[in-house]
Amino acid sequence: MKIPRFYPILDTGLLAQRGINVVEAAQAILEAGARILQFRHKGHWTRETWAQLEAVAKLCEQAAATFVVNDRADLAQLVGAALHMGQDDLPPSAARRVIGAKAVIGFSTHTESQLRAAQEEPVDYLAMGPIFGTSSKENPDPVVGVEELRRLRKFTARPLVAIGGITRANAAEVVSGGADSVAIIGDLIPEDGTIRARVREWISILK
Repeated sequence: MKIPRFYPILDTGLLAQRGINVVEAAQAILEAGARILQFRHKGHWTRETWAQLEAVAKLCEQAAATFVVNDRADLAQLVGAALHMGQDDLPPSAARRVIGAKAVIGFSTHTESQLRAAQEEPVDYLAMGPIFGTSSKENPDPVVGVEELRRLRKFTARPLVAIGGITRANAAEVVSGGADSVAIIGDLIPEDGTIRARVREWISILK
């Protein structure tokens, strides 16, 4: 699997804090050129959240972009999306039974032992982080750092997505440390709301 270098994550909690509509944000990100987009919702799922998920799935289909659902194998299966799992979610082998053999599954890791164990799982790409300190998780794992990322890179041949505290200022360092892709949450949404311009800047940086 070849994963786009720029991997934006649509965090519904962050967007709500900034008063930004989820579907409008997704449209802006895709229109600016993103070719993958993850829908991340850590709160209670409601019919409104489901409607947002369906709308973003349709936008991704129209843009020929890979749509990824965070955590929920059942919902990913319903909208025909890829799935991203964490260490506290269903084991990827179980999620694979829900989502099917052909769907893309990503899996988060945070340590060498988790990365090694992930080699036995039926996943298409792996994530490693947090590379830097992050505020996007309530109880973040210990910071990995770029040098540890570089050391761990050799333990997998699968595409590796770096996540956690990555900004336009440090992204090049992360890529040089062995990341195939960088996942962006906080630095995706500027305070002034100019999402299209920010996404274009990211894509330019990661060429």
